[in-house]
Amino acid sequence: MDFKRRLQKAAERGEQAREERAKEAAAKALSEEEYRRLHSSYRLELADHIESCVKQLAENFPGFKYEAVVSEKGWGAAVHRDDLSLKRGKRDNLFSRLELTISPFNKYHVLDLVAKGAVRNKENFTRNHFQKLNDADLDSFRELVELWTLDYAEEFAGS
Repeated sequence: MDFKRRLQKAAERGEQAREERAKEAAAKALSEEEYRRLHSSYRLELADHIESCVKQLAENFPGFKYEAVVSEKGWGAAVHRDDLSLKRGKRDNLFSRLELTISPFNKYHVLDLVAKGAVRNKENFTRNHFQKLNDADLDSFRELVELWTLDYAEEFAGS
């Protein structure tokens, strides 16, 4: 077989390999509906864990009131409290809050955990973690929920 013929066959084999890789990639890619189902499943599981951790925070620090969060910002839980401070006859209201949510499904196909908090009128607690839905590790999200709840508890207790 002459070189020209061998070159042509090599090019054909390369094209076939490229087409096979493209077919495999398309088969691996999840459909939009599958992404929605996956996100919903992860959200439900993480929202339960968030609820458990945040409720325990409220039980450990009397005065915090628990509330479930279901809004356009996401699903999760929050605790809040109002304290009264009297210094030299001056009255001051001190507001503290922690909110942990899983953001709604989005076009970027990511699972996004958001934490926002304020300790005695100072909004000084903001955390965010996200991973692609295909690669999401729920154990790492659970660990972050616990860690962030503990960080907030330490910050609140230290103020």
